[in-house]
Amino acid sequence: MVGFLLWCIVFILCWPLALFALILYPIVWLLLLPFRLVGIAVGGVLELVWALITLRARVIRRVA
Repeated sequence: MVGFLLWCIVFILCWPLALFALILYPIVWLLLLPFRLVGIAVGGVLELVWALITLRARVIRRVA
C-alpha cells in the first residue's frame, strides 16, 4: 500500500517518471527473479547442512 501511495505522489509530481517506473518494474522483477531463486536454494542447502551437523547432538540429547 505504501508503494502505491508513493507511486501516486510521483505520478502527481512527475507523471512521465511514474509511467517509466510502471513499465520498468516488471522488467526489473524478471531480471532479479533468478537471484531470488538461487537465494532460496542456498538457504535450503544451508538449513540441510545445519540439520546434519546438529543431528548427532539432538540424538544424544534425546537418548540421555
